[in-house]
Amino acid sequence: MARDLKVLNALDSAKTQWYHFTAIVIAGMGFFTDAYDLFSISLVTKLLGRIYYFNPNSKHPGSLPPNVSAAVNGVAFCGTLAGQLFFGWLGDKMGRKKVYGMTLMLMVICCLASGLSFGSEPKGVMATLCFFRFWLGFGIGGDYPLSATIMSEYANKRTRGAFIAAVFAMQGFGNLTGGIVSIIVSAAFKASFDAPAYKDDPAGSTVRQADYAWRIVLMFGAIPALLTYYWRMKMPETARYTALVAKNAKQAASDMTQVLNMEIVEEPEHAEAVARREQFGLFSRQFAKRHGLHLLGTTVCWFTLDIAFYSGNLFQKDIYTAVNWLPKADTMNALEEMFKISRAQTLVALCGTIPGYWFTVFFIDIIGRFVIQLGGFFFMTVFMLGLAIPYHHWTTPGHHIGFVVMYAFTFFFANFGPNSTTFIVPAEIFPARLRSTCHGISAAAGKAGAIIGSFGFLYAAQSTDPTKTDPGYPAGIGVRNSLFVLAGCNVVGFFFTFLVPESKGKSLEELSGENEDEEEGESSAAADHRTAPVPPA
Repeated sequence: MARDLKVLNALDSAKTQWYHFTAIVIAGMGFFTDAYDLFSISLVTKLLGRIYYFNPNSKHPGSLPPNVSAAVNGVAFCGTLAGQLFFGWLGDKMGRKKVYGMTLMLMVICCLASGLSFGSEPKGVMATLCFFRFWLGFGIGGDYPLSATIMSEYANKRTRGAFIAAVFAMQGFGNLTGGIVSIIVSAAFKASFDAPAYKDDPAGSTVRQADYAWRIVLMFGAIPALLTYYWRMKMPETARYTALVAKNAKQAASDMTQVLNMEIVEEPEHAEAVARREQFGLFSRQFAKRHGLHLLGTTVCWFTLDIAFYSGNLFQKDIYTAVNWLPKADTMNALEEMFKISRAQTLVALCGTIPGYWFTVFFIDIIGRFVIQLGGFFFMTVFMLGLAIPYHHWTTPGHHIGFVVMYAFTFFFANFGPNSTTFIVPAEIFPARLRSTCHGISAAAGKAGAIIGSFGFLYAAQSTDPTKTDPGYPAGIGVRNSLFVLAGCNVVGFFFTFLVPESKGKSLEELSGENEDEEEGESSAAADHRTAPVPPA
């Protein structure tokens, strides 16, 4: 029986050891790469527009057409959604470790290929960029359910939340590194190939060498992923998968003996009891009864969170321009614009994004997942309304810093809130045989929200005045009304949080009901024994 398996009890009660930190780094570097790859595109889209869609007769620098911009920004999310569903399912079928290396190599190959997009014509470059970014997203998608599941199954129950949160917190450093790399590359190119502002010389404001800058930024993301490949392949399969899914408790004990540096000998009768256990599937009535509302809660919360989170994160540069925190595009050359967009995003990552992640790491096993998620949705709503209601005040000269501070607080409470907890909880509350699949479904719902945010916000945030929209875009509802919509998404997430159970301090088997399965099995067996006819003497 699961609660009697010595290997699982040893993992639940293990003291924090070196292997915990090793697992955090190995899994976390995948998320570092994920964040770098997904968000670095927003640093270079303005540059791509200037290089490939320059119009010598226009008073404004070239920009990506609406359909191209939506594709470049959103195609990786489409791949991520597909990857989360596919690799989540595959992780439960083949094992976490076997699939873990596949996702990382796919990320490395496609990250490098993204910067080697073929041809010099806009259609060729954008088509190949979108193709490789889709498959990059496919690999990234697999990292979500696998990293979360592996970390939850390795961790002890006392500090499990902090360990999973630490893996996810590496996204903040990926974001920050993306900004720093972009700053260094744009500054180096600008110093070597200086150019006039667009209004002074439209053609000369974008130097030919700028075409290398965006490629270097995108390709750099392959380096940290490549460095961790060897260590991923050295990790043993998680004990919970080996014991509860593969039903080889003896092998699980052997693997964890080496990891925990302690002797674990599994009793044969307990291992045999686990192997004989009946298990319900994802589409069974038992799953719907026990975990249906849980899955609804995790999917809806992640969906609504990502609409708000990704629409804001991907389009920080547009919001900064709208409140005049960045100079007008025609007053800068191409590399200068890239530098200032990167500097602004790096500042928000440093002040708002990273602190929020690590507040979650430090407090999640103290105050619990439920309170952090509920509070995060609440304060995200408050700060988005604080931006939206007096929006005209924030756009007047002298108040731009206040807008950026408020905007940073929305990211702080997203990360010290639902952006972390929606990743953590699905890796804890579902049975081992369905854990990776259910996490993948929850994460895919989140990416569906990210797709809506990244595609929809392009159009929604356009000015209501058709004469003030970006070239090629119809009139939208404006940034102010878009912020009201995003605040509404947070309210929906707030209420659906009540469907998700608190998982602090409990074992995975207690949360998933796998111990209850055994009690029901024992009761059924005992009942069968009592009602069996007594043979005649």
